[in-house]
Amino acid sequence: MSEAGMQVCPVCGVKILPVIGGDRVLFSAGPPGTRAILWARVCQYAQKPGCINQDKGAIGDVKPQDYYLS
Repeated sequence: MSEAGMQVCPVCGVKILPVIGGDRVLFSAGPPGTRAILWARVCQYAQKPGCINQDKGAIGDVKPQDYYLS
């Protein structure tokens, strides 16, 4: 996997790789995910300046399964 264009969030440290079909989010633990999963599980709660996952257009639709299940 090429790391060209990779972004690292200064707030949470997550890595986002641009790939065909949508960005791939590399969490510190667990399987890769999407910007929607990152938003549902982290960004909407952190709300700190510098977060790189605030563009609703890039995040896309957040689905119920994107949240942590209790």
